[in-house]
Amino acid sequence: MFASPGGAGTSSETPRASSSIGSPNIMTRRVTPLRSCKRRRHSLSQEGVSDCEHDHQGEGLRLHFEKRKKQKKWLCERERALCANSLHKILRRELSNAGNRGFVKRASSEKFKRMRVQQMFNTYDARENRRWKLSFLRKRSRVVEIVGAKGMIFALAHSGVCAAFCRETNKRLCYLNTQDDEVVRSLFYNKNNETLITVSVYATDNYSSLKCRSTPLEFIRRGKPQEGGMALFEEESLQWPGFVEFDDVNGKVLTYNAHKHVYKVFDLKNYELLYDISDAAVSELKVSPGILLLIHDYEGKDHVPLKILSVEDGNVLKEFKHDLLPGRTVDFVEQFDEKLLVKQEKENLRIADVCTGTCIEVANTQFMNPNAFIFLYENHLFLTFRDSQVQVWNFKGELVTSFEDHLLWHPNCNTNNIFITQEQDLIVSYCKPNAEGSEKSAASINVSSILTGKCQAKLGQGQGDEEEEMDASLVLRSPGGNRVSGDAALGDVTALFYNEERNEIYTGNASGRVYVWAN
Repeated sequence: MFASPGGAGTSSETPRASSSIGSPNIMTRRVTPLRSCKRRRHSLSQEGVSDCEHDHQGEGLRLHFEKRKKQKKWLCERERALCANSLHKILRRELSNAGNRGFVKRASSEKFKRMRVQQMFNTYDARENRRWKLSFLRKRSRVVEIVGAKGMIFALAHSGVCAAFCRETNKRLCYLNTQDDEVVRSLFYNKNNETLITVSVYATDNYSSLKCRSTPLEFIRRGKPQEGGMALFEEESLQWPGFVEFDDVNGKVLTYNAHKHVYKVFDLKNYELLYDISDAAVSELKVSPGILLLIHDYEGKDHVPLKILSVEDGNVLKEFKHDLLPGRTVDFVEQFDEKLLVKQEKENLRIADVCTGTCIEVANTQFMNPNAFIFLYENHLFLTFRDSQVQVWNFKGELVTSFEDHLLWHPNCNTNNIFITQEQDLIVSYCKPNAEGSEKSAASINVSSILTGKCQAKLGQGQGDEEEEMDASLVLRSPGGNRVSGDAALGDVTALFYNEERNEIYTGNASGRVYVWAN
């Protein structure tokens, strides 16, 4: 989710919701404090809805989820059958854009085993300073976001400068700031039409509203992004606290006009308006695979009024109320398929099935309030992040995985410094050692199995001696001629991206540099 700029005190690093930019197969969501509660109840309530209507809505919602599960099962079985077909394997290998890389072993330990720093790019260029109208654009700043697609790397600096680099020539292609007062806030790669969407603010309107622009990758490759791009959602007012959210899983775009209290849903393929939701009583809207969860204002009430909509057409699948415990603020309300997760201050986590009304409680001592979630809809699991720790849970309230060596360097996790693979089996993160008192030079990029918690690979640690033995022509050197080691590239990493197509890891640091890790 890209929130519109606010007034004083508004963070420029707004947490994102929906799909991770780097991980198209996950639903990522922030944990949002809601309002205080007054009275005590325990179960899902259907107050105000007749028994007949309740049964009809429950059956419709159950059929909706069953249809989605059948479609998913069919796709998985089809993919499994194709993978078992030797002829298909040969055709896929020969016709693949990856060429001979198709022969590379698929085991994760082999894919990451010999990764070294091969290239360095710089988002800052003193020679280009005169092109920027705004003084802060001329300053070197940390990399906050990296996106890789079709042989190109897009790196966004905290200052708002966004640069594109080519992996074939290892040169900068262009800057994506098409105007001298443009401050890029975030990026999204739309694989449906091979375009890069930039979300920006401008000095001409006092940075008061978000502007979206879609640029075909081909024009970026030519170094002329200003010639082929087009503005998106020009009729939408995206001023604070409005936002725009790109949902890669459902293939939708969600915008919110805060002044008119109107949510609009667009098709991500062609940006056509599908439907709008006009309801001033809606305090928050959550996106989940196949559905939207509307959370209505409940100040002074003993329950949260909720409504589940089909993400495709906006039709109401179910309307119900979830009762709250008295005197406790709500830490978060989350929806994933038919499961509703509700956590109140100092209370147990409740996982309710909105189809059957059954509810599971997880002890407060076992499930600590996390800083963030990542929903893994392929595996029907979810990750929680708290104080640098990562855990995997299922919707029975059971802890599935605790990672043996995956302590995040940055305790305040966001989707720009972790990556979940397409198959949702690996997590790639910037980590620190488990031992206390270790220096920053001990930082590493850890690749761990989500299902087992085992560390599959660790980049950066113990590679110094091996680098000494490498061919001099393969060693990356700085502009001054000094060797750039893996340890040096791992200092102050602020953004991370794993390009599965090329099997490369890109890391950005506090100096505005981007390093390419490859075999």
